[in-house]
Amino acid sequence: MGTVDVVKVPGAISPFRARATVVSRRMQDIGLQVFHNKTAMAGLIILLFFTFLAVAAPLIAPYSPLTAVPDVGPLTLPGGVHPFGTNQFGYDIYSQVIWGTQISLLVGVLAAGVASVIGTAVGLISGFVGGWIDEVIMRFNDVVLSIPWLVLMIVVAARLNYLDLAGIILVIGLTGWSVTARVVRSQVLSLKERMFVERGRMIGSSNAHILLRHIFPNAFPLIFANTILTVAISILSESVLAFLNLSVKSNVSWGRIIAEAYQHDALTIGMAAWIIVPGLCIVFLVFGFYLFGYALDEILNPRLRRR
Repeated sequence: MGTVDVVKVPGAISPFRARATVVSRRMQDIGLQVFHNKTAMAGLIILLFFTFLAVAAPLIAPYSPLTAVPDVGPLTLPGGVHPFGTNQFGYDIYSQVIWGTQISLLVGVLAAGVASVIGTAVGLISGFVGGWIDEVIMRFNDVVLSIPWLVLMIVVAARLNYLDLAGIILVIGLTGWSVTARVVRSQVLSLKERMFVERGRMIGSSNAHILLRHIFPNAFPLIFANTILTVAISILSESVLAFLNLSVKSNVSWGRIIAEAYQHDALTIGMAAWIIVPGLCIVFLVFGFYLFGYALDEILNPRLRRR
């Protein structure tokens, strides 16, 4: 028998390279749409500003956040080198506000990541498997959704009594996955009826292969946009826990700064900036995430773009 020569077609590319090219073009297209979307750019500029503050805090903050400044005493009124004054321990409030960006962003992003991973896994399994498993998961999810997230989070944090930074992240993430699960399940129910899924079943692909290689990549843009919105909620949640003294007292966050200002009647002693500035920081950062997340959802969801 003669041997069969394998002829290489000039210019042919591997399936992996072809998929990488498609993904690259898709990302470039999304980037261009973000650049031309005013809402997305407004949100992105806000997020970049606060990210810069968090990264550059050691360089731009004049004092350490937990070290008493040597030249003045506690509860010094705003002025001079201390534009927001000093707190009850003699710490520079301006420096604390800058350093507080780190904790707020860190907790927000990581807690949203935990919530998104759990919610995505639950939503993928529930929507793809269906049947009684889907029914049980969704009934449990309905119970969780019926309890206000903030109330559930406060109760869990209070029961645990003391939480370190990792504990705060886990409490927020573990109590905030239910909305993501419902969103992902809805997307999976739509995707699993598509033709490419049927073709996968016809050629004998396993359920795991179909779920991970076909359904998840197509649902990922929606998951990512939902995660951005979840970051905003997580930042608010951390601020509430800090204000209620349920978070780590040794970490400087905006919620902790507001709590201390409230306890020392900042508005009545002429130190309004002590409570107003960190409050505005929370509002603007959350607003930035909402703007960017909403715009991404609009860009990645064709049905929203047609409305």
